[in-house]
Amino acid sequence: MAVIRDLLPRLTRALPVLALSLLPGTAAALCDVTHKVQPGDTLFTISEQHYGSRDRWTLIYYANQGILAGGGRELEPGREVYVPCPAGDVAPDATPLRQADAQMTLLTGSNYSPFTDRAWPGRGMVIELVNAALELSPSPVPYSIGWEDDWSRHLFPMLDGKEYDMGFPWLRPDCEATPDDERCAGFHFSDPLMELPVMLFTRAASDFTYESDADIPGRTLCRPAGYFTHDLDRDDRRWLSGGRIELVRAESPEACFERLMAGDVDAVTVNAFLGASKIVAMGLRGKAVPVEKPLSHEALHVIISKTHWRGTAHLYRVNAGLRALRASGRYNEIVSKHLRIFWDQLN
Repeated sequence: MAVIRDLLPRLTRALPVLALSLLPGTAAALCDVTHKVQPGDTLFTISEQHYGSRDRWTLIYYANQGILAGGGRELEPGREVYVPCPAGDVAPDATPLRQADAQMTLLTGSNYSPFTDRAWPGRGMVIELVNAALELSPSPVPYSIGWEDDWSRHLFPMLDGKEYDMGFPWLRPDCEATPDDERCAGFHFSDPLMELPVMLFTRAASDFTYESDADIPGRTLCRPAGYFTHDLDRDDRRWLSGGRIELVRAESPEACFERLMAGDVDAVTVNAFLGASKIVAMGLRGKAVPVEKPLSHEALHVIISKTHWRGTAHLYRVNAGLRALRASGRYNEIVSKHLRIFWDQLN
């Protein structure tokens, strides 16, 4: 009996790993454990060690936002990170408050998977996060979510003209450095819905390295036209205003990757999900690869016009609901589910 009692705690800890290893089509993984960071570890190598695939590093990234946020983004040896098991088929939350002709209206658009997309399960990760947060908000009110797939119409005229109360998901520029930016000047931002790692993608045979910002001056980077550039010119970089890099603005992400493979640029810089999707869609797997250190971290927000008479009340509901969602553990379940769907579809 004593032997059985000694084994029970270990068996209990092993159950999530065993359950994952028995899922159809899923390789055995060592998950629902903490990993003590060793010298040379990256999120990619930890993912390969625990999941058997470097691609699933974002599972670890989002499960450790508390220690990877702010100044603690580096994986210092000795730090412990949590390695979650990928979520299974988690059903979307009930949305009794989401109603047609509701008191509070929100605007989003499609073709931004895995965040918002009509064809994505649950219509996207951020859609499910917003739904769940608004259902948990204090003094909740009925709300509706409308779709406009021409994103260039969202800020002006639709949100500025109060056709909708709030819009999502939007990146926040560096408003402290550029207060005259149209988003900064015209809109309030919620707390972050989630953070995006912005990566560098280079040719697999390239000698390109990025271990610190000192490795970037003199390089030629490609980022699609119309995409933000504030991370390249923040106070501690000034890569653009100081003429320290050449930035190519191709007409699309695909065009950037074509320039990369032609040898015209050293790296493409877009968010991790967009880059991974384009590599697979363009048949570049094994030819174009992400550099394992994120170039920057950008957050997605709900926004509302500064001239909206209920702006403070609406943002309070969103922010309070997000805090409740994170505290409940449901936030991590939703994110993990969509990450699993994303990487499964690519693989």
